[in-house]
Amino acid sequence: MERNYMKYHRSINYYETDQMGIVHHSNYIRFFEEARLMLMKQSGMDYRGLEEMGIIIPVTFVQCNYLVPLRFEDEVEIATRITKYDGIKMEVSYEIYQERAGQLCTTGKTGHCFLDRELKPIRMKRKYPDLFSKLKAMVEE
Repeated sequence: MERNYMKYHRSINYYETDQMGIVHHSNYIRFFEEARLMLMKQSGMDYRGLEEMGIIIPVTFVQCNYLVPLRFEDEVEIATRITKYDGIKMEVSYEIYQERAGQLCTTGKTGHCFLDRELKPIRMKRKYPDLFSKLKAMVEE
């Protein structure tokens, strides 16, 4: 795992598993969101605060690669980082590890854009230069 990833830890809940006893595929997208929200919060950009400023960050795409299944009570580490950012669009990458075995189980990416309350694109560099700089620095670390 690269050192510029933010690490988010969680346990797999029973209700997140399917009849086969493994995490249902749809839950990985939720795990990505939890980790992304934590990354933004720890970087001083809490989603609630951004929304109060009128910034909305919808998901534009999701990619998820299932390598090894996760099961009930597995302790996982989700390594998350911003990999692309141009002031209008952002891409976030994820790696999910089963902590006990240290095994990479899932990789993925999500795409996002920055919109105002009217769902129009925001040019972050012009309208929010401090936030633009913070996000740009996170990609370049």
